Amino acid sequence: MLKNSYKMLFLTTLFLGTLISICSSSWLSVWMGLEINLLSFIPLMMKSNNLFSSEASLKYFLTQALASSMLLFSIIFFFIIYFKNTSITSINFMNMIMSSTFMMKIGMSPFHFWFPIVMEGLSWINNLILMTWQKIAPIILLSYCLNFYLFIISIFLSSIFSSINGLNQTSMRKLLAYSSINHLGWMTASILINENIWMIYFLFYSFLTISIIFIFNTFKIFNLNQIFSFLNFKNLIKTFIFIPLLSLGGLPPFLGFFPKWMVIESLMMNNYLLLSLILIYFTLITLYFYLRISYSSLILNYNEMNWNYKQFYNNKNFKLLSIFLYTNLMGLMFINMLSFIF
Repeated sequence: MLKNSYKMLFLTTLFLGTLISICSSSWLSVWMGLEINLLSFIPLMMKSNNLFSSEASLKYFLTQALASSMLLFSIIFFFIIYFKNTSITSINFMNMIMSSTFMMKIGMSPFHFWFPIVMEGLSWINNLILMTWQKIAPIILLSYCLNFYLFIISIFLSSIFSSINGLNQTSMRKLLAYSSINHLGWMTASILINENIWMIYFLFYSFLTISIIFIFNTFKIFNLNQIFSFLNFKNLIKTFIFIPLLSLGGLPPFLGFFPKWMVIESLMMNNYLLLSLILIYFTLITLYFYLRISYSSLILNYNEMNWNYKQFYNNKNFKLLSIFLYTNLMGLMFINMLSFIF
């Protein structure tokens, strides 16, 4: 009998709830799938020896319950509209409410108030699930109820709030939370153009997030000062940390620049010039605090703790970190070679 066999059960129902929502043919079954997904993730968040995780799970449950109740209300109202043949204004209003519920579920501005707080109280593995898998179903459902003006406003606010709020953060979990909100703006902009672009962007974002969280979870890094006073091995592990982080920020020539490059090109071809300019400008601000952290940690002198990491270089973690590092370094070059060949 597995010690944490209940986690396997809830992980299975977590994945199942997302698949039910994506594959459903009615809005009521979509709501049921989202509820299964929510109720499966709550036990995974909670830990008996950590009060912060219990508080974060309660806040997450209340926010998601509010979004689910709004979604159920809009579904019922849509049925009433369908049978009574009411005006197009009512349909657009309910479409905006439904889009707002999905934005609240993924933590997109202006409904991002809960996302950094919940991220701060969770472990790195739960943060990985929250930043990747939990976004799949709401974003796909968001693309079904396209509301152009709401999307544009949300993209602007996500870019502005995430870049400005991330400047004064010392917690790495909150820093990744605001970075995730910024990437949600890029994903929503790609939905306006083509859903295939959104899928490619999300795959690259998931890979970069997995590589960064694997590093932070391996070294138990939660705050910025842990990176400053980190290691006695000539900045080698700092390189493992900062190359995926800069790649997530979209710095060329790293791999994370490719999905942003693809979205910018698509926006320019469809005459979304102001939107692409706003996204580029505020992404440069997020890239600025990544570069500031990297520069100060690698160049300036700090008191370094004399930890022994000799055993680390001989285990599987070092090999996985090397794979993540080389993929981020050489991924963009490899993609350009493939595009040149084919």
